[in-house]
Amino acid sequence: MACHDAWLSLPPACRPPLQKGHEPPKEPPEKASRKPGRKNASKTSSLRSVAVEAQRSRALIKSRGRTRFIDPDAQTKTVTAYCAAETYDIAAAARLVKEQGYELDPFQTGLYPQVIHVQTSDRPSEVKDFQQSDIFIFPSGTVVTWNVRDREALKLVNQVLPAAAEDSHLHLLETEDLDYLEDPSKETSEVVGDTIVLGTKVETPSDNASSLQAEEPDQQRHEVDTVLAKIAFSSGLARSTKLAVLETLLSAYQHSTRDIPTMLAASKPFSPRRSAPFTRSFILRKTGELLSLRAQLNLYSELTDSMPDIFWDSRHELGLGEYYDQVGRALDVGVRIKVLNEKIGFAQEIASVLREQLSEKHGLRLEWAIIALIAVEVVLEFYRHWDERKDRDDPESTEALLRRYLEELAQEKRARLTTE
Repeated sequence: MACHDAWLSLPPACRPPLQKGHEPPKEPPEKASRKPGRKNASKTSSLRSVAVEAQRSRALIKSRGRTRFIDPDAQTKTVTAYCAAETYDIAAAARLVKEQGYELDPFQTGLYPQVIHVQTSDRPSEVKDFQQSDIFIFPSGTVVTWNVRDREALKLVNQVLPAAAEDSHLHLLETEDLDYLEDPSKETSEVVGDTIVLGTKVETPSDNASSLQAEEPDQQRHEVDTVLAKIAFSSGLARSTKLAVLETLLSAYQHSTRDIPTMLAASKPFSPRRSAPFTRSFILRKTGELLSLRAQLNLYSELTDSMPDIFWDSRHELGLGEYYDQVGRALDVGVRIKVLNEKIGFAQEIASVLREQLSEKHGLRLEWAIIALIAVEVVLEFYRHWDERKDRDDPESTEALLRRYLEELAQEKRARLTTE
């Protein structure tokens, strides 16, 4: 037995040949075939799943040089923003949507009243592999829907929320949408081109025992983080839609004043044929419209803020501010704000010229009024002098009779004194 053990301990190349009739000793069962431990199997499975998820992510996101884009064959969903009012009374809006059967803040994000979050309860028949759809209502008068049918979204915007709207403009309803998809291989989200990629991977601990205990809390926390990411992307899209409303209003304003530079260049801004639009009320109305547009862009909204107040208290690792900025960059919000301010500045110059024309016209009227008053005063003074001279020259006038009477009294008095 010892010889057999010694023979087995030698490397195969160094083992001496066996004598005829002797069989090679068998290796112990535990050494002949050893199964890998559970820990190694778990590690191999984990590495395999990571490789599969990375391959799936690469299949969704492709690149050509430095340009990254979504695979055209990838199945995407739609996120749509509707802007139908200048502002929403959030308390009234919450009451209205609750009356429609929606559950407010189902994931307890605690962001009310900065935003109202509800989820749809019915399943659209035309949507395959349906997942719960989300609706976000912002105080800026904007509604953002994720994977919601247009009919349901428009019913909410046109029929339910107008009662909570201030300065509603359903006739100027602006909509804007982006595609989005969910990537189960990523924990973070991003914007690739014009498509939002939501990372839906749940980070689980490596220990199996602790994984079973923490699986449900981790899943709930991940769902909340996904909702917060949707709110960040929705806020950026709502900002772009709100900006589109101001762009439409400014375009209409410029259309109503586009003839003014040509008329000013012709030096006939107040010709009889075109004098009606340049009245004082017209100029003041246009000036007020322009100031209102400028205030809505720069003062009364968060359009020019680097990050909305809603994200200041969020966890830094969530990157909500970065999601907000990514949507802004994808939709050129910063460039559009700059261009809009430049257009407003040009319109402001036209309004200033109109006000100067109005002031000049008003000053000219005052000058002519003063000249007319002076002329009337001169005429009245001339008439007074002429009337006085006429009275002096008329022997039958009261002044002449009184003068003669006084002269006669004076003569009688002198004659009486002389007699005495």
